[in-house]
Amino acid sequence: MAIYHLAVKSVSRSTGRSAVAAIAYRAGVTLENERDGMVHDYTRRGGVEDTFIVAPEGAEWAQDRSRLWNAAEAAEKRKDAKVAREYELALPAELDRDQRRALVRGFAEELRDRYGVAVDVAIHAPHDYGDDRNHHAHVMTTTREVGPDGLGAKTRQLDVRSSASIEVEAIRENWAERVNGALELAQVAERVDHRSYARQGVEMEPTVKLGHASAAIERRASQEQIAVGEEPHAVTPRGQMNEAILEKRGLGLFIERGREWLQEMGQRVRDRAELAAQGMSDLVRGAAQAMRGQDRSAGFDMLPALDQSPRQQQTPELDRGQELERDRQRERQLGHGRDGPEIGGFGR
Repeated sequence: MAIYHLAVKSVSRSTGRSAVAAIAYRAGVTLENERDGMVHDYTRRGGVEDTFIVAPEGAEWAQDRSRLWNAAEAAEKRKDAKVAREYELALPAELDRDQRRALVRGFAEELRDRYGVAVDVAIHAPHDYGDDRNHHAHVMTTTREVGPDGLGAKTRQLDVRSSASIEVEAIRENWAERVNGALELAQVAERVDHRSYARQGVEMEPTVKLGHASAAIERRASQEQIAVGEEPHAVTPRGQMNEAILEKRGLGLFIERGREWLQEMGQRVRDRAELAAQGMSDLVRGAAQAMRGQDRSAGFDMLPALDQSPRQQQTPELDRGQELERDRQRERQLGHGRDGPEIGGFGR
């Protein structure tokens, strides 16, 4: 995945460094430092994919690497002077060579326009002994403005404490936006963020920087372990710390993915239960409709209503006159009148 890295460094005489030596190493060229007469030859180093210089308009002389950096050395008189600045950039492995070059050039032009400096760029391929995705660039700038006639005033924005943090934050954000724009243009879904995990609200412990010495020890140890058939493991304190952090991070990711899997499976079970319940409801409804259809076809709708008596249906209804005549005949047979039996003369 694409990673974010931008480190701002200074090339200072107080640490025994020179701008000429620094750029000769990064560009893989031979340069002579006219200030002390030392020749720095790095033409045999490999891994330098591309180099170029971006300078302000009218300062064509700055395209001469030797002339540019010897002028930067000559402009400083103090023994602790900062003679150059360096921006160390991680380049997305998801981009191809031309896309990475265009990305770095855009950043270099932004620095030139922002500070009026000359910018010398060296793009490096991943080291043979490291991660093969570690494409990176070293972007060196002068600490003074560059004009048609040479170097001018110092650019103090990154030297003064009150403004340096604001400037660095703006530069870091600008680089993140450029990287994300390049990834989007290349139709890559990955994105980077210049903010720390804490500022992003991400609960993830960052790894620590190994440094040149520890990194060299780790590389040699890894080669020796592989040679004897062992699984590579860290041997330095910083390396072991990073190993533990990565293991913890991997465990956390495993747990999180497990939690997501359980939630997904639970949702699937609920969805299937709802579908089964709906299917059973549809089945019962369909059966009821089928039974009602069969009842009508079999003639069951001709059955008598529940409030009708079979006895009443089986006895034919009599005419009222016939019923009265029948009652009279029954009375005559019994010797009764309508007002009671006739017994002797007591009937009067």
